[in-house]
Amino acid sequence: MADTLKCSFSPDETLEIRRARQVKTLKMGLMRYVTKTPLAQFMDINFSQPMSETVTSDKWDSWVYSASMYASSNGQKSYNYSYVDGTLSANRIIEKSKFESSISFDLQTSKNVYSDSVYKSTIREKYVYLRYVKSINDHWSAGGSTNIQTSTYSNYDLSVRIMPGIEYDIFPYSQSTRHQLRLLYNAGLEINNYSEETMLNKFKESLLKQSLSANLSIIQKWGSVNTSLTWSNYFFDLSYNNLRLYMSANLRIIKGLSFNMSGSFALVHDQVSLPIGESTLEDVLLQRKMQATDYSYYTYFGLTYTFGSIYNNVVNPRFGN
Repeated sequence: MADTLKCSFSPDETLEIRRARQVKTLKMGLMRYVTKTPLAQFMDINFSQPMSETVTSDKWDSWVYSASMYASSNGQKSYNYSYVDGTLSANRIIEKSKFESSISFDLQTSKNVYSDSVYKSTIREKYVYLRYVKSINDHWSAGGSTNIQTSTYSNYDLSVRIMPGIEYDIFPYSQSTRHQLRLLYNAGLEINNYSEETMLNKFKESLLKQSLSANLSIIQKWGSVNTSLTWSNYFFDLSYNNLRLYMSANLRIIKGLSFNMSGSFALVHDQVSLPIGESTLEDVLLQRKMQATDYSYYTYFGLTYTFGSIYNNVVNPRFGN
C-alpha cells in the first residue's frame, strides 16, 4: 500500500492555508488504512462542493504577479545608513515555455562623520529583466534574455544586453525534480553608455559577447547540491573574460543534523565599465564605485541540528515567540 501524496499551493496562499491543505491531504491518504481497521464502521465521507457541469479553468492563465518593497535604516551619532529596494515581477511558467520579467530598483545612502569632516555616499541602481524560453523537445530548448540597467556604482548611465541562447539537458527535462545537467550557450549584443570615461577611453560603445555554462543539480533524500561553471568573454578582445564557479549544498548528515553551504569564486577580467583614473580614498572606503580587481568571492556555511519531542506542536502565543 505504498503511495506518494502530492499537495500543490498557489503562490499567494498563506502558511495557514498551506498547512490546512497539507493536513487534508494526509487525512485523505490515511483513509485506505482506516478501512482495514475496526474503526472503519464509525467513519463517514461527505462531498461538500455541489457538482457543476462547467469545467473550472485558471482565470490567471498561469500568470503569477509579485510586488515587494523593503527598507532599512540604522545609525548612531557619527554614522547612518539607509537602504530601499523594490521589485515588480510577472512570470508565466508552463510545460512548453517560460516567460519571466521583473523591474527593480535600490537606493543606498550613508553618512560618516569624522572630526569636522562629513563623508556622504549614494548608490542608485535600476534593472529591467526579460527572459523567454521555448521547449524544443525533452532535451533541447531555445530562448533569450534582455537586461537593461543603470548603476552609479558600475558606471552605467544605461546598459542594454540582448542575449539569445540554446540549451541542452543531458537528462530529460521530465526528470528535473531529481537531477539536471544543463549546457547553455548565449551570444549577443551589449550597448553601454557610461557616466564617466572608462579605462578604454570610451563614453559609449557596442560590444559582442558570449557565454557558456554548465549547471548541475542533484536532489535526493540525503539533500541537494547545485553547482554551475560559467565562462564569458567579449569578442573584441578575448582577454576580457570572466570565469565563475558557484556551488550550494544542503546535506543531511544524520537524523536532525544538516550541513548548509553556498559560495562562488570568479576570475574577473571583463570590467569594461571601469572608470579611468585612480579611485579616491572616499570611493574605496565607502564602496560607492566599482574598483579594479582580478577576482571576487563569497562563502556561507553552517550546521543545523534539531532534536526533541515529535509531539511539540502546541501553539502558545504567551509573551510572544
